[in-house]
Amino acid sequence: MAEITITQILDDLRAADEITRRFERRYWLSSADFYGLYRQGVLDDGEHTDDFAEWSAYYQIKLAREAMLQELSHERLQTLRQSADRIVALDPREPTLRLPTAG
Repeated sequence: MAEITITQILDDLRAADEITRRFERRYWLSSADFYGLYRQGVLDDGEHTDDFAEWSAYYQIKLAREAMLQELSHERLQTLRQSADRIVALDPREPTLRLPTAG
């Protein structure tokens, strides 16, 4: 099983956010609204196909990494609460999330 660290998740999120923001500025539309149109198949059929495919891919990466960050955070919170009576002590050691391996 592969592992991904919170640093890797945050780095991927930062990169995906930068790229999706570039498309949002170019097309004056939020990534969420764009993605809804893209999934419906109602966007133009040629002139901007490459842009739309890239935008969609980076938006999907962003959504996936946000979900991973949330999962890792919830797991960490549960661990912290189990090990604490009343006070939760945060330790800066980097946790990892186990990912299923392809195969």
